[in-house]
Amino acid sequence: MQLNFSQQMKMSQQMKLAPRMIQSMEILQLPYMALQERIEQELEDNVTLIDDGTKKEESETERDIEIEKAREEATEKQTDEKELLVDSDHGNDDDFERLSEMAKDWPDDDFAAEMRPSANRISDASDRHTDMISNVETTPQTLHDYLLEQFHFFGLSAELRSFGEYLIQNLDHHGRLQSSLPEIVQVYGGPISHDQALDVLDHIQHLDPPGVGARDLKESLLLQLTPEMMYHDILAVLIGDHLDDLGNNRLPLIARKTGYSIDLIKDAMEEMRHLDPFPGRKFEVRLVQNVTPDLEVVQEDDGKWTVKVIDEYVPDLKISRKYISMLRNGVDEATKEYIKKKIDSAKWLIESIEQRYSTLRRVAQAIVDHQTAFLESGPEFIQPLKMQQVADQVKVHVTTVSRAVDDKWIQTPRGLFPLKRFFGGGTKTSSGEDVAWGIIRIKLQEIIDNEDKDKPYSDDALVAEMAKLGYELARRTVTKYRKKMNIPSSRQRRQY
Repeated sequence: MQLNFSQQMKMSQQMKLAPRMIQSMEILQLPYMALQERIEQELEDNVTLIDDGTKKEESETERDIEIEKAREEATEKQTDEKELLVDSDHGNDDDFERLSEMAKDWPDDDFAAEMRPSANRISDASDRHTDMISNVETTPQTLHDYLLEQFHFFGLSAELRSFGEYLIQNLDHHGRLQSSLPEIVQVYGGPISHDQALDVLDHIQHLDPPGVGARDLKESLLLQLTPEMMYHDILAVLIGDHLDDLGNNRLPLIARKTGYSIDLIKDAMEEMRHLDPFPGRKFEVRLVQNVTPDLEVVQEDDGKWTVKVIDEYVPDLKISRKYISMLRNGVDEATKEYIKKKIDSAKWLIESIEQRYSTLRRVAQAIVDHQTAFLESGPEFIQPLKMQQVADQVKVHVTTVSRAVDDKWIQTPRGLFPLKRFFGGGTKTSSGEDVAWGIIRIKLQEIIDNEDKDKPYSDDALVAEMAKLGYELARRTVTKYRKKMNIPSSRQRRQY
């Protein structure tokens, strides 16, 4: 085989996204709060960009710092390196002499005492610092920290205490062991026998909250039973031997195996509802984030629904006239290049934000025009709608519609909704009318809510009931939506 080098020329077409296009797509996809943060960051980074609504053009001493830095960097390249060298003739003796001369000019004790802050000022500063610290939000206690505090009160040896701390760290957020006990002992690698590990686990299972340290749901529920609890013995049998049957609502089967009456089993199950299957969840910190709408829909006097973009808290950006004037009046080449680059960046940002408003308004208006019945009559009148339909109407690509509605919220007279809420497929009724899947779910929920709980509808019966309302559906479709809505099967819904 012969290897050689050669040069060839060929023509090809490639589609590349320009930086300006990429920035425009990023700005379009940003939700309201993220857009605010992006603009605030740009205002800090770009000296030529100002907020026309709240800011005035600052003085040169405040806004020209970056310009001076650019000028200094340009001149530093032309600086002779010899001027930056330290004179090698200055030795350590000269340094000590200079320090001695400086000491002579040091203020005397009386003057230094005058410059020291008074005791009252120190006290006031300390009080302010204490107030600030006391107002700082404390970090909530975790489940592991809470268990470790209790575990240290046990008089265990250092070896067992170390393994117990390791075991507590292996509990998940539910308070259960993440692996089997033999696996944890093997990974731990210390001189811990199986009996010692069981003893340490038993200590942990006696900690608060009850049910922690369990290896599965059954053990967690059994650990929470106390002798004072009503139906204690019955619950121990039901949880220990028939937990799966309870989950599947097989009460007659449990009654035959245990000899308990169904009424007694139902009473015990009511008491069982006071047990916590996830005792560690109460220590979880779940932050609730406020949703800020990007759009608002209002009804005009003529009855038409109009979409408005909410931008009252978004800064009104403009380019500083001072830097435009500097370009016209002439500056050195390095400064000119720096200012021009910053101005171009500011223009791109302003145009991207304006394009975002325009695209978002047009996309949202097309959605509202299609879902007028939803706004006027309620969620049960939502219509099937796909993003491609909106893209064809607005004359943009479907990916642009996807970016425009991503994580965007709209304020309506019926509440606050994500824009994606108005999209969805559908089916046809027996009369040929299009109906959204959201309406199918509402009707399915109504049928199940009104069924006879002694004889709940099977999935086949639900298909028949939906057909009576004009919705011809397959059994697998009904089953799929029933599971999506977390509705149990007919056996589990039955009441004895």
